[in-house]
Amino acid sequence: MKIKSILGHLYVQVLIGVALGVLVGAFWPNLGASLQPLGDGFIKLVKFLIAPIVFCTIVSGITSLTDTKKIGPTLLRSLGLFYALTVLALALGLAAVLLLQPGVGMHIDPAHLNGSVASKYTSQLPSNNPADFLLNIIPATLVGAFANGEVLPVLLVAVLCGFAFTKLGAHGRFALDVVNSFNKVLFVVFGYIMKVAPIGAFGAMAFTVGKYGARSIGNLGMLILAFYAACILFVVIGLGILSKITGFSLWRLLRYFKDEFLIVLATSSSEPVLPRLLSKLERIGCQRGIVGLVVPTGYSFNLTGTAIYLTLASMFIAQACDIHLGWGQILLMLGMMLLTSKGAAGVTGSGFVALVATLTVMPTLPVAGVALIVGIDRFMSEARALTSTICNIVSCIAVARWEKALDMDVLQAELSAGFVATETEKHALAAAIPVH
Repeated sequence: MKIKSILGHLYVQVLIGVALGVLVGAFWPNLGASLQPLGDGFIKLVKFLIAPIVFCTIVSGITSLTDTKKIGPTLLRSLGLFYALTVLALALGLAAVLLLQPGVGMHIDPAHLNGSVASKYTSQLPSNNPADFLLNIIPATLVGAFANGEVLPVLLVAVLCGFAFTKLGAHGRFALDVVNSFNKVLFVVFGYIMKVAPIGAFGAMAFTVGKYGARSIGNLGMLILAFYAACILFVVIGLGILSKITGFSLWRLLRYFKDEFLIVLATSSSEPVLPRLLSKLERIGCQRGIVGLVVPTGYSFNLTGTAIYLTLASMFIAQACDIHLGWGQILLMLGMMLLTSKGAAGVTGSGFVALVATLTVMPTLPVAGVALIVGIDRFMSEARALTSTICNIVSCIAVARWEKALDMDVLQAELSAGFVATETEKHALAAAIPVH
């Protein structure tokens, strides 16, 4: 009976799926590589729910705020925090690559690199023009905002509709009730989808190990080590300090969200856990309005894992090709990364796309250099997604505390208990519906 109870936990099921995926990929690599559709299919199942869930959550959050005038300042403070954390992430990535120097000694001739690897990503590059970037936030049609599945256009539509519902008052109550009811339906559907998360994790890991294996790491292992070390330092030091200032234990928070972190780690994507993050952040004491604004915005503007990756990968290519960059060039590159790490949000393979975008505006570095790391990019995508997810959670709690929209007693009680739920609460959380 105890074993059955343990196996009932989602994180245990995901761990089993990951372990089986590693074994299949290691012993039957061809079979493992052929299981990619399982992982991709799970992510696609979740992605089609993201846009409507973000819309409903933000509309519900705005209408629940007693003072809608706080929305603008809240978003500005959130963006300020996001960029401060991004600068720290870029600095840690630079420090790691300069200290460990993973590319030194490879002596790669840029003329011999395969430029076709980067060419297929250039069509996905976001515009470097800030005006074009802002214009792309505006959808061509109302339905188009949801059809493309990008968060920022949906965020714009949701904010406008949220203010409209607030303006209508009682006359908009029926429409608002429809939105809230539909939101509950979406969370129930999401709960059903999460039951196949272990299968998605199994397929994703079997594909990664089966297709790339240990051979693809080779002398690039130091780059992977440097990247993971920088991510750990960012979480422990950067987010640890922010957690301390905010007044909660980072370790307890990590334990509280362990289910979500395992899913992110297995699928190399933060999107599958967005609905659960929205639900659990509200559960631990953050007001719905703050959660609905900060977390979806963070998914596009708080990609700290990608920021660490950009500095490491770019400097690795420079070291491998024996290209010396002066501090002026490095600072220019870091400035560009502040834009490219945001602009590629919502694009498939956004970390790799952002790297190509950075190299295209740095004439000193060969864009074809991405061919050096394309084989191990998958091994770093897990840490990219996981680091960004942890950062978004901590950022949301910090912003909620600054805005006096956080119940500290509830937060401490939930984190201390490690999320010990009743059977009714477990069923509700499985469907990702907030329990009140």
